[in-house]
Amino acid sequence: MPPSYRPHRLNLGPLEREIIEILWQRGEATTKDVYEHLLSDPDRELAYASVTTVLKRLTQKGWLSCDETGRSFVWQPLISQSEAEALYAHDQLQKFLTSATPEAIAAFADDLDTTSLEQLQAIMGSIQRARQARKQEEI
Repeated sequence: MPPSYRPHRLNLGPLEREIIEILWQRGEATTKDVYEHLLSDPDRELAYASVTTVLKRLTQKGWLSCDETGRSFVWQPLISQSEAEALYAHDQLQKFLTSATPEAIAAFADDLDTTSLEQLQAIMGSIQRARQARKQEEI
């Protein structure tokens, strides 16, 4: 079951991905903190304005929130790394299921080993519980 919150756009560029990973590690950071972390690599050249632009873009995409504290902007992820991974996996699975032929899906399912089948059964149980919980909320 994917998280209830979903960023407006899932696709991230390499620098966007690197910056969101910094924020996942730290929990929150100022623009300066992110910039200095990125420049800890002595071979890297990057303008401060570029970091600011990427942070704003991540906010527009729905990945970050920004609080202005005095003269600093403090950025925080709106979604955890594990939630993002679940969203990516769900998105990829949906793409596979909508584009693959029934034969391709059957061949994929046939290749699953016993452990995978046990995991799928556990996932099905989670899905059924989530659906039942949603039905209860609707009542």
